[in-house]
Amino acid sequence: MNARKPFLLALAGEPLFGSFFDAPRRRRLSRLFRWRRSGASRVTPAVRALLARADALLTTWDSPRFDASLREAAPRLRLVAHCGGEVKGRFARPLFFAERLTITNAAEPMAPYVAELAVAFLLHAARNLDGHREALRRPSNEVYDRVHARSAGSETVRGRTVGIVGFGRIGRAVAALLQPFGARVLTHDPYASPATARRLGVTLAPLGRVLTRSRFLILAAALTDRTRGMLDARALARLPDGATVINVARGGLVDLGALTREVRRGRLRCALDVTDPLEPLPVRHPLRRARGALLTPHVGSAQLEVRRLMADVVLDDLARFAGGRPVRHRVSADMLERMT
Repeated sequence: MNARKPFLLALAGEPLFGSFFDAPRRRRLSRLFRWRRSGASRVTPAVRALLARADALLTTWDSPRFDASLREAAPRLRLVAHCGGEVKGRFARPLFFAERLTITNAAEPMAPYVAELAVAFLLHAARNLDGHREALRRPSNEVYDRVHARSAGSETVRGRTVGIVGFGRIGRAVAALLQPFGARVLTHDPYASPATARRLGVTLAPLGRVLTRSRFLILAAALTDRTRGMLDARALARLPDGATVINVARGGLVDLGALTREVRRGRLRCALDVTDPLEPLPVRHPLRRARGALLTPHVGSAQLEVRRLMADVVLDDLARFAGGRPVRHRVSADMLERMT
């Protein structure tokens, strides 16, 4: 009976593979497939020998990147199931359209967790938590007198304009979380559904209007040829003085040098979970210590729970494949144009 199962090659080191596939999930994988795991990050002779036998391939962000020669190296291959969202840069474009090869991803579970971080950044900036913490670290109670006499100014999200660039899974999840806070939300996304925007209380707007009106700007767009560097020095200059740039999407959306200059000048603030291609951010990069900069090490969807949910998405599609049924999360040609 075991010999009749299709053969799957999992390409991931043990720690990374284990963060997705715990013992119950490995048992489920074993019920569906004969499988082997390799931690190689490039196509070695040993990997090539396993590819020649593979009916299915399970990949992660540490797996080798594959060009069109994968079809010759793995003549039996029918399915590539990726534990992650970003696949366009991992596989040569012809592979997505190859006859009898299906590529799937597992992006859905990440969105609510990334959106949660975006809103945490937003509230942190809006309520000036860094400023108050710094004031209370000084040997003075002047801040109490100032707030008592003059108020805390505009330190709130309520009634403020929040811009969201990108209205895909993450952008929509951010908008849904913001609904109880009473913010005015503008979004720019040429693919956004007007009906979805209305349902979430969001106004669709050109990018220029989003930039000039937003006290807080949340980047939730995919990184494509069209969006790469969209927040360059000129775009950043259109933001109001004191605005905060929040990036939970891709670092390549922003000219990091231009943003660093604006933050160091004190005109803008930033909260960044991503800084690619400078990721990890160099240890001496000025944003690591700059006042007005809050950085996290790409933790938006790094939770163990998210990885297990992603593994479940992958396992469900693998089960459908093993049973001769269509998968649910195939990456289509239309998706390729819009995704990182």
